[in-house]
Amino acid sequence: MTKKPIISLVDAKSGIPEMIETKAVIATRQDAASRWFRTLRDNICASFETLEQDADNSPLGHQPVGRFSRKVWDREGGGGGEISLMHGRVFEKVGINISVVHGTFSEEFRKQIPGTDDEGNFWASGISLVAHPQNPFVPAAHMNTRFITTTKTWFGGGGDLTPLMPAEKSARQFHDALKQCCDRHDSEYYETYKKWCDEYFYLPHREEARGAGGIFYDYLASGNHDADFAFTQDVGTSFAGIYANIVRSTMVQDWTDDDRHHQLVRRGRYVEFNLLYDRGTLFGLKTGGNIEGVLMSLPPEVKWP
Repeated sequence: MTKKPIISLVDAKSGIPEMIETKAVIATRQDAASRWFRTLRDNICASFETLEQDADNSPLGHQPVGRFSRKVWDREGGGGGEISLMHGRVFEKVGINISVVHGTFSEEFRKQIPGTDDEGNFWASGISLVAHPQNPFVPAAHMNTRFITTTKTWFGGGGDLTPLMPAEKSARQFHDALKQCCDRHDSEYYETYKKWCDEYFYLPHREEARGAGGIFYDYLASGNHDADFAFTQDVGTSFAGIYANIVRSTMVQDWTDDDRHHQLVRRGRYVEFNLLYDRGTLFGLKTGGNIEGVLMSLPPEVKWP
């Protein structure tokens, strides 16, 4: 198979081919994707709980060790998901949502989603993670990966880091890990998806980036489903590994009241982006998703001076 060149996000959206696979093949792929997202969730929860357990020497080491709680939710139009939420001494709030939803898009929303012009039917599964640490010197982070089916199928996702204090070393480590991940699959992925991330996580009204960036991809349908799925899996595991390492190396640093104030003000940028521009938030609200899960990304405390 001839390798397709990497193109713009807009062209990628319009270039997804119609499905030619049988319903049985599509169902098998959907099942594999949804099972993977659950496995990734379980692995990350275990990793983050280990960080909580190992934080005795952190500034909040005297506080109780955090543990995830889980809440199952059902979607009225079809499907549902599970929210895993933890408040601890390392993570002030971290949420991981997995879901499998299906149904029919509204007439308005069909115009924005490939393969929904006629009947508007869709199936979607994915995992979404947002972490807001206690320590101002531990960067916040976001990751999501997903598999979408209409009359077309594609993968999307990515991971990005949001330092709330200067964190050049952590940002460099994060990007190095994502570049290694991308390079294992396609030498063009990193530069392209880094650019898409920089463009996506930008606040026009502030004229500033939301954080240190990462990678962002969507409408990934190269013609080799197994390769696209393998890349999506690698994005999830690579993010989980490097972010846990960054948290472990920074969670013991002391901070001041001024540092905390700065952290809370910078969190405001996170809130502004997610409520004004984030496509995942819009998708969840437009498809009848669980409101608690959709707004899980918002930090527990924030300030606007």
